[in-house]
Order: sequence, then C-alpha cells, then structure tokens
Amino acid sequence: MYQTELYKIDLKGLTDEVTPVEYPIGDQFFSSIEEAQVQGGSLQVEGTIRKAVGFFELQLQVNGSVRIPCDRCLELMDQPIDTSLRFIIKLGTENSEDDDDIIVIDERDATLDTAWYVYEAIILAIPIQHVHPLGQCDAAMSEKLHQLSTARSSEADEKPIDPRWEVLEQLKRNK
Repeated sequence: MYQTELYKIDLKGLTDEVTPVEYPIGDQFFSSIEEAQVQGGSLQVEGTIRKAVGFFELQLQVNGSVRIPCDRCLELMDQPIDTSLRFIIKLGTENSEDDDDIIVIDERDATLDTAWYVYEAIILAIPIQHVHPLGQCDAAMSEKLHQLSTARSSEADEKPIDPRWEVLEQLKRNK
C-alpha cells in the first residue's frame, strides 16, 4: 500500500504564520487511487499554508504531466497539467465539506490529507478531449479508423436521396 503521509499536514503542529508545502507526485500516487483514466504521471505540488486566527488558508500549484489514453488511437500520451487550488480550513467538531472552498477538520485529529484534493484538481485540469498532436497517433490505429470512417461515409452516399431533398441538393451543386 502506498504511503500518503507525504500529503498530510498537521494543522496543530504549524508554528509559523506561513508554511511552505512542496512534494512530488508520481506513478505510485495514481496507482494507489486506482483511477482508470490516469495511468501515471510526473507532477510537482508547491504552495503555502497560512495560519490565521480561526482558520488556515491553503494555496497549491500543481505542474507537470499525466499519462492518459488518447481518444483516437488509445495509446498513452502525456497531457500537460497546470492548475491551482485554494481552500479555507477550519477546525470543528467533525469533518465536513459543505462548501466547495471551506473544509472543516475534526479538531481532535487536526490533520489535513491533501491527496484527494490534489487528485481532483488534476482530473479537472484534464481536457474533455485528449488526443495526440497531429501526426503522433499510432499509425496502424489511425489507418484502421480512416478505413472504417471511409466505409461508413460511402455507405451513406449509396442511399437514394429522398425526392423532397433532391431539389435542394441540385441547388447546392449549382452554386
């Protein structure tokens, strides 16, 4: 089992007003989360946690890249990630996340595990469509995809045109 102690912050142990936070994220991090979308990656998390009266403010910047499957060829590709996150942490009687930006941590434990919050920020930074740059997809898969799309479009061309639409087709051709 992968140790997540690196991502935990002891809030009661903070003595300075501003404390730097820095740690790497690698393949073991993603395999411990067991998410099928991200196969691995190399990222750096940097930021600060500021102690104030009655709350803590956590600001983190995540930079690097993750390996995810390409939507076209299914080969792994590197997707750059550059995202930030900011939270207000308060100590209370029980853990709570009622607000998106405010986290309440049980004051008896007073330990914030940032692993899941960083993971969510990484996942949200991945674009909906992820494809290799033009010409870098797997050649065999691209060829098969082209053959199948050509076959499907030629089948559509062979269907007879509805007579009601044929007049419109002729207008399009005359332009």
